[in-house]
Amino acid sequence: MADITIALAGNQNCGKTTVFNRLTGSNQHVGNFPGVTVEQKTGKIRNFSSAVLVDLPGIYSLSPYTSEEVVTRDFIVKQHPQLIVNVVDATNIERNLYLSLQLMELQCPMVIALNMMDEVVESGNSIDVEKLSAYLKVPVVPISASKNEGIDDLISVMKKEVQKKEIPNPDFCKGEVHRAIHAIAHIIEDHAKEAGYPTRFASTKLVEGDEPMQKELSLHKDDLDIIEKIVSSMEDALHTDREAALADMRYSYIEEVVAVCVNKKNKSYAQERSEKLDRILTHKYLGIPLFLLIMLCIFYLTFGPIGGNLQALLEQGIDWTISSFNDLLVSWNISEWLRALLIDGVCQGVGSVLSFLPVIVVLFFFLSLLEDSGYMARVAFVMDKALRKIGLSGRSFVPMLIGFGCSVPAIMSARTLSSERDRKMTIVVTPFMSCSAKLPIYGMITAAFFPNYTALILISVYLIGILVAILSALLLKSTIFQGDPVPFVLELPAYRIPQPRSVFLHIWEKAKDFLRKAFTIIFIASVLIWFLQSFDMSFNYVSDSSQSILATIGSGLAHIFAPLGFDDWRASTALVTGITAKESVVSTLSVLTNTTSDAGLSAALQQIFTPVSAFAFLCFTVLYMPCVAAFAATRRELGSLKQAIFTACYQTGIAYIAAFVIYQLGTLLSG
Repeated sequence: MADITIALAGNQNCGKTTVFNRLTGSNQHVGNFPGVTVEQKTGKIRNFSSAVLVDLPGIYSLSPYTSEEVVTRDFIVKQHPQLIVNVVDATNIERNLYLSLQLMELQCPMVIALNMMDEVVESGNSIDVEKLSAYLKVPVVPISASKNEGIDDLISVMKKEVQKKEIPNPDFCKGEVHRAIHAIAHIIEDHAKEAGYPTRFASTKLVEGDEPMQKELSLHKDDLDIIEKIVSSMEDALHTDREAALADMRYSYIEEVVAVCVNKKNKSYAQERSEKLDRILTHKYLGIPLFLLIMLCIFYLTFGPIGGNLQALLEQGIDWTISSFNDLLVSWNISEWLRALLIDGVCQGVGSVLSFLPVIVVLFFFLSLLEDSGYMARVAFVMDKALRKIGLSGRSFVPMLIGFGCSVPAIMSARTLSSERDRKMTIVVTPFMSCSAKLPIYGMITAAFFPNYTALILISVYLIGILVAILSALLLKSTIFQGDPVPFVLELPAYRIPQPRSVFLHIWEKAKDFLRKAFTIIFIASVLIWFLQSFDMSFNYVSDSSQSILATIGSGLAHIFAPLGFDDWRASTALVTGITAKESVVSTLSVLTNTTSDAGLSAALQQIFTPVSAFAFLCFTVLYMPCVAAFAATRRELGSLKQAIFTACYQTGIAYIAAFVIYQLGTLLSG
């Protein structure tokens, strides 16, 4: 028997992710929707093992303005899920029901999960769930996902509705809009059935002027002319445009429903708290300085008292493990070259990167707290005015913010931008944001040269990345991407206390990705680097790495980087391997310097760099082209290999210029 497919849909910030986590537990899989790079999360529902839950992107409507909206619509219409679970924020029910009405038109069995009911009750308000269900003609289940309340009831109702297969029959059409929809329905009925769309839904989309729907239905020109006349008559009668007419009709019905079903006396505690906090955190002048101060504190704790101490403990464990393994190999009389491969290549290379796992975990713990609390949405709002001056909007800040975690999903998330100009411009500048893969490099350099100023160096490196992104945007705005950014509309969710489970899952995903890289890409790179630095051009085993294949290749590249202060072949080689994965820079230098501990690596680096050249090296790694995975994502999103290569060359050129200026200016000031 085939699995039952259930779609989970809802607005952004309605608690949909928490509902998904409660329904599926840890039994989840993350991939992409077919044909697009929008992330698809699926999972088996607990106590309902025959059902697969698909978490659709958070959207506000089914209008085809973003890839997320198109993905949601196409999934429901073309993949034919047996049920839609629509998550609705009970504290903001009016806006959330707008999407609910559109989902009902897709003619798929549906259940409404009325989330955050605990906040409604705490504020002294109430919602008559039975009346709401009667008006909407779909089951409504009150839940509080954050407190795990009502989830079992929701699963029970989902099971019943899958068996009943009852199609929603919304009855909110009135007046001129009603006449227009039904007139168009008679014209397109056969076309809609052939295309696989419900006639009512297709008619409504044509009233809106939905061009993709017109193409899907393959309508004749005569039919399109008649439809336009029907819509024009409706607009003339209502004295408004087509989209506003539909919105007015839906919101009029929602107002009727809310007036009968919702008893709202007070603002919720979360809303009152949010308003008080926003007076400070979104302040015109204090907003950005407060954000920088918060990030400075996070970096201090990540690389200092918390992350630094945990890293030191893990380093001791790794050093002891490598030493014990080496003693074991010696006692077994393993040949020198094989022992060198296992210890100097594999263990040393992977271990040097693995020691930074605590730093990754601690950083994403704090970032998860900021994101789940609702603060990151405020940062995008605060940054909108500043970004608009450089040709971007606050919406571009979201991919740029994701870029601090990883450039690959950051580049993919630029698809949410409706403007092609904004999207491409964001893709080009986002990799300048310092991704988490570079954290081991920062830790390596700061430990060797700036142990007492770690937080200050880190915040300066991040700010340099942001500054370069700003200057690049200004340059691109006046050359390649001329024009104005689209208006930015953002919902500010209420501040909420992050849920431990959600934070843990977020950290686990990042840690799992880091470990996967350490034991795949970094492992292969470490073995390859060991081979190239252990054999000469005639493939003879050499004890002096300066006679190796790698030294020959690196020496040629070293001349290019000499003006930047790092003319040692080992530094230039590490930058090349960093293209596979940024963590490889650390493992490469660890292998090439033949060090088995962080203290030994720090001492070796002091023979390769000066403090000024080390900082220039640090800045170059921040700015030069991202890893091959990010390059592949750039090529896919831009739809052109030529544009992707130009983007990589542009980023590397900017990195070279920045590092050159920093080294030359630093040398001049210190000399």
